[in-house]
Amino acid sequence: MNAIHVVTLASAGRRGHVLRQLEAVGRWMPGAAHHTVLIGEEPFTVPGSQVIDRTGPGPVNLARARNVAGDAAVADGADLVVFLDADCMPGEDLCSGYARAAEQLPEAVLAGPVTYLAADDRPYDLDRLAEWTRPHGARPNPPEDELQRATDEEYELFWSLSFAVTARTWRALRQRFGGFCEDYVGYGGEDTDFGMNLRACGVPLVWVGGAHAYHQWHPVSTPPVEHLDAILTNAHTFYRRWGFWPMDGWLRTFEDMGLAHFDGVEWVRQV
Repeated sequence: MNAIHVVTLASAGRRGHVLRQLEAVGRWMPGAAHHTVLIGEEPFTVPGSQVIDRTGPGPVNLARARNVAGDAAVADGADLVVFLDADCMPGEDLCSGYARAAEQLPEAVLAGPVTYLAADDRPYDLDRLAEWTRPHGARPNPPEDELQRATDEEYELFWSLSFAVTARTWRALRQRFGGFCEDYVGYGGEDTDFGMNLRACGVPLVWVGGAHAYHQWHPVSTPPVEHLDAILTNAHTFYRRWGFWPMDGWLRTFEDMGLAHFDGVEWVRQV
């Protein structure tokens, strides 16, 4: 792959994470271009990245921002587009792993393992990233250099923290089903929806061994109660499109917390 472009989405609060991502891109992917799509209301600059202004006023639409990011990279001449969450740094072999996989399976969506770094790992030393490798257990982690095709059930595990597609495949996905579905607004649901579209269209999803990304630590709430309304709305959107409820663990936990309940037809917020 001659031209590799890294794309990310970021709000002003994630600028520091993007700068650390760029440091890792510069170390491990020195020839790669970088694009940042701004989300949120506050504009900001990212030295070393081609910044694309906000995708519009109103609630954040992560699906639309990812589509904008992919389109921008392809329009700029990318052969391979690597999507990374703003919080994620590429490992030493992420670029080469995705590039080799794309050469073998250019029609596939490629996904590598992600390690969630701990607070005690800070400040991050790029030379020590490999020592901290402990991939998230909810996703497959094939041996290094091994490509593992997802089973039908595993398409539901797709997440956008780290994945890659050839420019040709990105154009095809945009033409076939629009890329990420922009009916989802705010947090939750759009990644699983993307996976369902891949499965429905027969697009291979392939787990790429050794293409490690490292998620920088930041405080989180579990479940994400600050996104309760968006999760309920997006869960309804997903159910309408696919016939089953996503994010079931969060919905059940919200129910246990007295924040939401299933009324026999849909999930509703507790008053």
